[in-house]
Amino acid sequence: MSSSELMQKAREAAVGAYAPYSNFRVGAALLMADGSVITGVNIENRSYGLSNCAERTAIFTALTMGNRNVSAIAVAGPDAWEPLPPCGACRQVISEFCSPQTPIYYDDGRGGHINSSVEELYPVNSLMDMANR
Repeated sequence: MSSSELMQKAREAAVGAYAPYSNFRVGAALLMADGSVITGVNIENRSYGLSNCAERTAIFTALTMGNRNVSAIAVAGPDAWEPLPPCGACRQVISEFCSPQTPIYYDDGRGGHINSSVEELYPVNSLMDMANR
């Protein structure tokens, strides 16, 4: 599956986001090693700290389904006006379940997307791995 196709799956998922407070919808799509796609959306709560991002929703769903082999991640926000990389909490969770080389695609805020990787967005994880060898 191409990065554009995976981004389209994330954009489609974003439509189902629960974002009544911010009106900022986000969808994530995980391409799994077996070729399946698992999606997630941001889910807000009036207590913002109890909200959950689309990336973590998708990862937690994959884990619940017994699937831990993520091949690529796409994050889309139809309401974004600037690049939309995963937040710090999502980067931490992503680094737990993905290799440093796992591609991450995210909205560029202009209708396209940016190609990145876990290692580019969370370089400290690779440094920690080297230190523990």
